[in-house]
Amino acid sequence: MSESMSQVPPAHPPKISLKNVHKAFGPKVVLNGIDLEVGRGESLVVIGGSGTGKSVMLKCILGLLSPDSGSIRVDGEETTKLRPREREKLLHKFGMLFQGAALFDSLKVWENVAFGLIQGEHMPRAKAKDIAIAKMGAVGLGPEVGELFPSELSGGMQKRVGLARAIADEPEIIFFDEPTTGLDPIMADVINELIVKCVKDLGATAVTITHDMASARKIADRVAMIYQGRIIWTGHANDIDHSGNPYVDQFVHGRGEGPIKMQVRAL
Repeated sequence: MSESMSQVPPAHPPKISLKNVHKAFGPKVVLNGIDLEVGRGESLVVIGGSGTGKSVMLKCILGLLSPDSGSIRVDGEETTKLRPREREKLLHKFGMLFQGAALFDSLKVWENVAFGLIQGEHMPRAKAKDIAIAKMGAVGLGPEVGELFPSELSGGMQKRVGLARAIADEPEIIFFDEPTTGLDPIMADVINELIVKCVKDLGATAVTITHDMASARKIADRVAMIYQGRIIWTGHANDIDHSGNPYVDQFVHGRGEGPIKMQVRAL
């Protein structure tokens, strides 16, 4: 066998890899051994009830929180012990659509979209504005909207602005935190379609956390469910309705009866 044939090129590592990640706040354990991988260019949706650790997991990946133990790798690089400057460099790979859009009320719409370019990249305002207007166009907003303030926009338009900001720096990885919360079903579907389009156009890796199963079905290549701080099921989005997992089945169909018990405080 020739030397060239005997050498197998190394496989690309997952874009994001979490192994046995733990995080507690005092006696409250939130992440209890998370194991999860996200492939390059994959759109992963993480489902689960409130308080199950979805947002804490994202914050640990971003470095906004430090896990108590475990490994978090991005492009094969361990990130849990990065120095501040190394962390800043890593964060340039990420874009984020926050729950509720999280826009700055005192800034015009275009300034919100361009915020990371101006503050993080130190880009000249004129150039940043041109990029902001282009990214607004990608989510269906005209340049005239850029001169408005967030308070002048509907909830759906604010979500579009948040999405434009998330893709402004053309990130490799985009996190979506409950992207359709507070929207009517029609506008939610519009936002879902825009997310799919923007992620595809960028060739980005996407991680979405949501309670909205219509959103999960639209956005996901693969779905993972988190329960009591662990990933209890992962599978293709097409398999979500016949997962064979009683926890997933109860959550997906919104049933009150099942293994997931809601803690209701007695009056």
